[in-house]
Amino acid sequence: MPVHRSGSTSARRSRFAAAGTLLAALSLLIALPGAAGATGGDPTKPARGSATMGMGVVAHDGQGGLPVDTRAVQTEGVDVSGHQNAVNWSALWSSGVKWAYVKASEGTYYTNEDFTQQYNGSYNIGMIRGSYHFATPDTTSGAVQANYFVDHGGGWSRDGRTLPGVLDIEWNPYGAACYGKTAAGMVAWIRDFVNTYKARTGRDAVIYTATSWWQSCTGNNAGFATTNPLWVARYDTTVGALPAGWGFYTIWQYTSSGPTVGDHNRFNGALDRVQALANG
Repeated sequence: MPVHRSGSTSARRSRFAAAGTLLAALSLLIALPGAAGATGGDPTKPARGSATMGMGVVAHDGQGGLPVDTRAVQTEGVDVSGHQNAVNWSALWSSGVKWAYVKASEGTYYTNEDFTQQYNGSYNIGMIRGSYHFATPDTTSGAVQANYFVDHGGGWSRDGRTLPGVLDIEWNPYGAACYGKTAAGMVAWIRDFVNTYKARTGRDAVIYTATSWWQSCTGNNAGFATTNPLWVARYDTTVGALPAGWGFYTIWQYTSSGPTVGDHNRFNGALDRVQALANG
């Protein structure tokens, strides 16, 4: 005669319920953004939000020697992001760095967790500083991203120590180099961003780019040179050719392996010209 165990059925149900809960939790985890990487689980792509100014330069343009000395007066600066965490601003200042740009935002989904230390720290040590936005034209419009930038550290004030915001527009680290846009579409997106930024702040945004990217992704458009200062990326002994329309650069990012902070730049002029850009 079989023995009836009154608890066996309820025990099995409990085990099944626990297993179901675990499977549901695992399914939710897999579905969450970033659970398998914010790029769809592709291990060859960086996580969304991790882009830094110039991260594609070496892969696409190569890397040569450091700039040769010239008689032209230039002023050393750096650009930083969350990758540097808390920056040693005192060491940079002592080394001759007089200005800095800090990553504020990316797309409409990321703000730099170290922004306050970097933005205020550079200012407090005596530098002239500003902020930049890493553009993702495949996620939202130029106007939406310009507003997001201004609302998250990209504003400007006429205090003599704050530089106008920068639109960082370069190779897409998460997918197609030109973000799936035609040259005309890319130009329209950039125009949307810079027009909105000016409407919000009263300043023309600086455009950071690399000549080869600009040629490929905007059709080498010359329409921004009369309004937007150029910050060009080129890791070599000379700056090389510039994007169409610009007869000179305002800033040159010349290396990603400089002292204290990797990304070092030269402002095309003495410190008073940096101050002039800050003053508008």
